[in-house]
Amino acid sequence: MLLSAGEAKNLGPSSGPNRLRDLCTFCTISLDQEEVYRTKVYEKSVSPFYGEDFYFEIPRPFQCLSFYVYAKSMFQIRDLPIGKVAIRKEDLYKYCGKENWFQLQPVDPHSEVQGKVHLEMKLNELITENGSICQQLVVQIIACQGLPLISGQNCDPYATVTLVGPARWVYKNEVKLKVSQFIMFWQVTRSSSYKGRSHFHVEEEDIEKLEIKVELWNNGNLAQDVFLGETRVSVKILRNDNAHKAWYLLQPKGNGTKSKPDDLGSLRLKVTYTEDNVLPSPCYMALRNLMLKSPDVKPISASAAHVLGDICRESVGYDALLPVVRLLLHHNRLLPFLTSVAALELENTQEANTIFRGNSLATRCIDDMMKIVGKSYLTVTLKPVLNEIFESNKTCEIDPVKLKEGDNVEVNKENLQGYVHKVFTSITQSSSSCPPLMCDVFRSLRQLASKRFPADPHVQYSAVSSFIFLRFFAVAVLSPHTFQLRTHHPDPEISRTLTLISKTIQSLGSWGSLSKNKLVRQLLVRRCVHVIFNREVHKRAQGRKRLGKKNFKKRWLRVTNQELSYHKQKEKPLYVQAGNCVETNSWIEVLSQVSRCNPGRLSTFHPSAYVGGSWLCCTETNESTPGCKPCTATLLANIQLDIDCDRETERIFSFFSSSRSRLQKMEDACAGMSVYLGQQEECSAFTIQDPKETFRTIKELGEVLDDLQAHHDSKGALTDEPGTM
Repeated sequence: MLLSAGEAKNLGPSSGPNRLRDLCTFCTISLDQEEVYRTKVYEKSVSPFYGEDFYFEIPRPFQCLSFYVYAKSMFQIRDLPIGKVAIRKEDLYKYCGKENWFQLQPVDPHSEVQGKVHLEMKLNELITENGSICQQLVVQIIACQGLPLISGQNCDPYATVTLVGPARWVYKNEVKLKVSQFIMFWQVTRSSSYKGRSHFHVEEEDIEKLEIKVELWNNGNLAQDVFLGETRVSVKILRNDNAHKAWYLLQPKGNGTKSKPDDLGSLRLKVTYTEDNVLPSPCYMALRNLMLKSPDVKPISASAAHVLGDICRESVGYDALLPVVRLLLHHNRLLPFLTSVAALELENTQEANTIFRGNSLATRCIDDMMKIVGKSYLTVTLKPVLNEIFESNKTCEIDPVKLKEGDNVEVNKENLQGYVHKVFTSITQSSSSCPPLMCDVFRSLRQLASKRFPADPHVQYSAVSSFIFLRFFAVAVLSPHTFQLRTHHPDPEISRTLTLISKTIQSLGSWGSLSKNKLVRQLLVRRCVHVIFNREVHKRAQGRKRLGKKNFKKRWLRVTNQELSYHKQKEKPLYVQAGNCVETNSWIEVLSQVSRCNPGRLSTFHPSAYVGGSWLCCTETNESTPGCKPCTATLLANIQLDIDCDRETERIFSFFSSSRSRLQKMEDACAGMSVYLGQQEECSAFTIQDPKETFRTIKELGEVLDDLQAHHDSKGALTDEPGTM
């Protein structure tokens, strides 16, 4: 789901003592009554501009998507609810992908309901003691689901059942029973001899006019009981069948019918909601293989992944690329794809100082990659510093216009410099924590940039800094809640501090002139040397007898963040023996981490020496033979991701399906270029380097998409849980 909280207008009552002109406001997003996101607080405005986007996976079933606007005051213990916008799940399609203004509705405790109740109703015929026939109405509450948390705890529900008749009478069960134990029945008869609690005198033709009302309440013990919701079911549902069992959504009191409320203002929202109907895994094999083949297609613009980004660019931007990135990442195919799309973008980049600065297919894919694999990296690097900033709450304002009374600009400047130094130092000393995939991508960017602009010695650094500083760390500092570094938005003063730090980080990561970028270049490439591992080992000599004192010599081996200090000569294997198996594993782990960005690293090795004309491990006689054992370190060794490839492929299918008209236009453009041997006007909307290869890919895509659509059609629509909602 993608949500955009745009702006609000005229918040609060139009007149009276509750006017909100002096209060700060913020907006929250809730699934049913569970808050999942909130915007930052905006000061003293009844028409704030929120301007925030939220993208998230919905982790559970829900009934209603709600937006609450709150007023926040330093003198209030609790935030004051101004109003809400609630959209039922089945109505989300009406607003999908469009901006709409919604009138705020009052927040009434009796209207804040969620969950559903499973009811069973029966109508039985009974013979009474005097021989007359009556009908027994039995109502059983089987279970409840989705009830809200009360004060952070599971609720303690009980039910009351009311039998509402057609002629001004009501019978209510007053006994508070647990819902799982609840069975209630009434005997409905014409006989006047039965006067018990469960017997009613009602005309037989009026039985179908009866209505069952079930109310759920939370037992507050010492506190006041809380209304959880109600549902009403007509007895006439038993007309054709004497038994009925179904799930019913809980409704507000009186179905929410109220008099027209005061004008509380309005909220501008944009909601994009999609559901994935995931088929069995074999159905996706053809499309998945076509996407995984993308990094090998030449030119890359003719690949299925690039075609998807091209045809979806105008409708959904580059959001369609996220499932592609996740799918390629899971199958270890992301690095060659990113390298190819970055090389394509560099071909069209004319100035070195604009390298990777736009919102392109390449930059968006790399952004998505960093957000996926870099979460733990941000946690290690930034979270300790951010926690200090939030907890110390030092003022860092240096703008004379925004200074508050009593502020000292020099003290604030020192506070800001201190925070920036800690953040920047934490970043520049975090190389050992950087995920291997990010290191490999940055290495590729440096090589591609140097090749594209060989006369500019600094472009290899700006290619990296445009991502690592401007698009990763600076963004995470500015919005730590987006990367799960903090739970909620900061208050306005801390938010201003983070903005100043983020702008400074961006400035340090920018590459305008040599005088400005010298410090950053040194910090990016010539980091301070610190010792990672230092231990005494036994060096094993080669070409000597396997026994004897001279075969092993003690040496001190040191690994820093820049080098392994002991070796005999370049490109010759080095064999050392650690003191025990624990030390061996420690060395392997450290060496794997510090050498992961080595462009010449091998995938295999020989675990034994080359002695007497052959390798002792595999007996191969050629010394240059590739290793016989796989190396321990792998490309994604430290990335643990839970990626459902079938679901990601289904999303790719959905994006293709919604853009079939654009796919057809691209196919026609390829055909036109092949016939007329040149770029036509209708081709300008697409990236077509090789029209024949691109045409071939589009035709194959069409066949695969048609086949997958047939699987969807044969399966039909999925049904929800049995019952009436």
